[in-house]
Amino acid sequence: MECNLEKNKKNCNCSYEPCPRKGICCECLQYHLKKRQLPGCCFSNDAERTYDRSFTHFARLVNEKKI
Repeated sequence: MECNLEKNKKNCNCSYEPCPRKGICCECLQYHLKKRQLPGCCFSNDAERTYDRSFTHFARLVNEKKI
């Protein structure tokens, strides 16, 4: 399977600029799940900028109907 790197980068809302995984979704997802987190694309732009990628933060945002 080919990576759609350029297409993925256009849709990636990760604000961590030196990220080596930007646009490489399979690596990003694997990295964050190992850390018991979700990738930035699971969050709104405002929530992503907090860099709190925890499952707890995601669940709180869902309960508050912010996602």
